[in-house]
Amino acid sequence: MQKRLSRAQEKVLQKLGKADETRDTAFEEGVANFNKQMAEGTKLQKDLRAYLAAVKTMHDASKRLQDCLADMYEPEWFGKEEVDTIAEETDILWSDYHDKLVDNSMIAMDTYLAQFPDIKARIAKRDRKMTDYDSARHHFGSLQKGKKQDQAKIAKAEEELGRAQKVFEEINVDLQDELPQLWNSRVGFYVNTFQSMAGYQQRFHKDMGKLNQDLNDVMTKLDEQRLLVPHPPHPSSPSSSILSSPSSSILHLLVHLPVHISATITTGNTTPVKAMHDYAATDGDELEMKAGDVVLVLAWENPDEQDDGWLMGVKESHWLENKDLLAKGVFPENFTQKL
Repeated sequence: MQKRLSRAQEKVLQKLGKADETRDTAFEEGVANFNKQMAEGTKLQKDLRAYLAAVKTMHDASKRLQDCLADMYEPEWFGKEEVDTIAEETDILWSDYHDKLVDNSMIAMDTYLAQFPDIKARIAKRDRKMTDYDSARHHFGSLQKGKKQDQAKIAKAEEELGRAQKVFEEINVDLQDELPQLWNSRVGFYVNTFQSMAGYQQRFHKDMGKLNQDLNDVMTKLDEQRLLVPHPPHPSSPSSSILSSPSSSILHLLVHLPVHISATITTGNTTPVKAMHDYAATDGDELEMKAGDVVLVLAWENPDEQDDGWLMGVKESHWLENKDLLAKGVFPENFTQKL
C-alpha cells in the first residue's frame, strides 16, 4: 500500500514538473514497436480465424452440392461411379486443406502471440520499478540537501535507492535485449506463415482443378451420350406436301441456278437438315444456328478439309433471300436432324 502511495505521489510530482523522470528513448521506441507488432499479430490472428471459418463454410457448401449431384445422378447415366468418386475425393481434399491450415498456420499463429502477454506484463512492471527508482532517488537527494542531515535516514535512503535501482536495471536489461529480438522475428514469422499458406493453397487448387476437369469430362461425355440417343422417326408427309415444301422448292431453284453459283450444289448432293439445338459459332468459318433453322448441306470443295462430325451448309432462309453461298459455314452434325 505504501509503495502504491509513493508511486502515485511521484507521478504527480513528475507531471507537475517538480521531479525529473528517468527516460530511455531507445526503450520507448522498442515499446512502441512492441505495441504495433502485437496489434498487427492480433489482427492477423483474427483474420486467419475468419479465413478458416470461410474455408469450413465453403467445404460444407461444396459437400452439399456434390451430394446433391450424386443423389440425382441416375445409375444408368454415363460416369455414375466416377461422379461418386469425385464427390468423395472433393470432400477429402477440403478436409485435408482445412486441417493443414489449423495444424500449421493457426497453431503457429497462436504460439507466436502467446509470448506477448508476458512481455507486456513485464513492461508494465518495469514502469512501476522505474517509478520506485525515481522516488527513491528523489528521496535520497532531498535528504542529502536538507539542512539537518540525519545520517541514519540518509544511509537507509541510500540502501533503498540501491535496492530499487538493482531491481529496475535487472528487468530493464532483459527487456532491452528481448524487445529488439521480438521485433526482428516478425519478418520470419510472416514469411513462414504466408509461404506455408501459399503452398497449401497451390496444392489444394491444383488437386481441385484436376477433380473439376474430371467432372467436366464426365459431363461432356454424358451430354454426348444424350445427343446420340435415337429420336423417333419423323412422320411421313403426303407427296403433295413434299412437292410444296420449302426444301423441295429450294431444290427446284438450285437446278436453275447459273453455273458459277450452282456448280457446288445440285439436287443430288444437297440434303436439308433441321437444327435441334442452338449453336454459337466460335470461329469465322462456322455457321451459327438457332433451334428450328433449316440448313442446306453442301458438298465440301476439298473433301480432305472435312473434319469428322462436321458438315458444310447454308441456311435455307439466307438462300431464299439472297440466292448465294456467301453465308455458308461449317456446323456440328450432331446438332441437327435430317428432314
